[in-house]
Amino acid sequence: MDCAGGNETHTDGSRDYLMATKAKRVLILGGGFGGIYAALKLEKLLRRHDDLEVTLITRDNYFLFTPMLPEVAAGELEQNTIVNPLRKLLRRVKSFVGTIEAIDLNARHVIVSHGFDGHIHELPYDQLIVALGARTNFFDLPGVEASCLTLKTLGDAIAVRNQLITDLEEANSECAAGERQPLLTFIVAGGGFAGVETLGGINDFVREAIRFYPNLHPDYLRFVLVTPDELILPELNRKLGIYAQRKLTMRGVDIITGAKVSAISGGIVKLTSGEKIQANTLIWSAGTAPNPLIAKLSAPKRNGRIVVDAYLRVEGWPGLWAVGDCASVSSSRAGGFYPPTAQHAMREGNLVARNVAATLYGGQKKPFRYRTLGQVAAIGRRTGVASILGVNFSGFVAWWLWRTIYLCKLPRLEKKVRIALDWTLDLCFAKDFACVTMPPGGSKRAASMVRVPDELVSRDESASNSISAVS
Repeated sequence: MDCAGGNETHTDGSRDYLMATKAKRVLILGGGFGGIYAALKLEKLLRRHDDLEVTLITRDNYFLFTPMLPEVAAGELEQNTIVNPLRKLLRRVKSFVGTIEAIDLNARHVIVSHGFDGHIHELPYDQLIVALGARTNFFDLPGVEASCLTLKTLGDAIAVRNQLITDLEEANSECAAGERQPLLTFIVAGGGFAGVETLGGINDFVREAIRFYPNLHPDYLRFVLVTPDELILPELNRKLGIYAQRKLTMRGVDIITGAKVSAISGGIVKLTSGEKIQANTLIWSAGTAPNPLIAKLSAPKRNGRIVVDAYLRVEGWPGLWAVGDCASVSSSRAGGFYPPTAQHAMREGNLVARNVAATLYGGQKKPFRYRTLGQVAAIGRRTGVASILGVNFSGFVAWWLWRTIYLCKLPRLEKKVRIALDWTLDLCFAKDFACVTMPPGGSKRAASMVRVPDELVSRDESASNSISAVS
């Protein structure tokens, strides 16, 4: 494929070309919460500055609203409702869909591959905003990465839903009468927001679906949540953790505390407590690790994350900024560091865009100061737990708050309406249990790389795991 390099600008006249070559180039790496909100803020600045050229580099051509992934996996939302095409979100900011291969801080350019043949572009920059997020950490546990499912991408959510339905179909067949228990045992590793919300959603989904399978009974089902903590949802206060744990236990969930998954072998999940559970499905939400590209940078790092100052810039590297999961942002108010959640990434993205503009055009830069408004979690059956500005909520009210907050934060009116309609229809009709075809053979992790319909097309890269965020 013959494709112009990233340092070339396509124009229709010499005057436009000269203007483009003199443009101030800003690159944003990553299309998650931090990267997208930085791009949205710079989108507004482009109205006033013709010499500003902003490019968002991302693996996907859409923004994925990750807090609602468990609802897609549980069949409560259609997959296209939680994605926003970048071409509709960003009219002035350029989108470059490709894979970031390397970041050269000394030469001030980013190397990106894209296209069917994976050809390379070198994209120069004056200002670089790194919002590459984090990846799933499997801690090199034997058999885990090859055997488990995750819930970080749209493909992951589809794969989880497919796995649940496939297990029910297999267990319902006459030939599986003696092997039903492993097929109907579902384990979630991780007792934080992601794990609890995922378990609550799939528990509801499977228990509602099982009545359509004549050879199965709800008593055959086993749902297990494994957490190393004494209580689930340790991010919330103890009272809400106890409430959530009691509610899930009442709904037939086995909660194993003080233990971790240590290995998977032959369809048997082994725990550090010595217990062994035969199960066909393990969903992993037990940790994250820095993006591999971050480790290769010579910028200062703390625990694998780029160290930034109060203005979100990297000291010693002019023009380099970092936000979201890949940034270590100290908190002068509370001490320590801000947590890598979506609500913080959104604010960091907005602020870094303002500070980049102040650097390019003059103006006063502002430090990042933000007080966490609260955290919410849905635990199934229209119940939830929430702590908003120090006030605790539980039950239906907390669940309503969860949906209301995220509906308000979802970009674009069109998507808000579609989700509201989906939620309304879900009150009236049973969920669909059709299984999207998965690739034959291969690992379960490979099965999550299903092809997304053309109107959607692929993945979030920053602050994506922060299902606990409230703004």
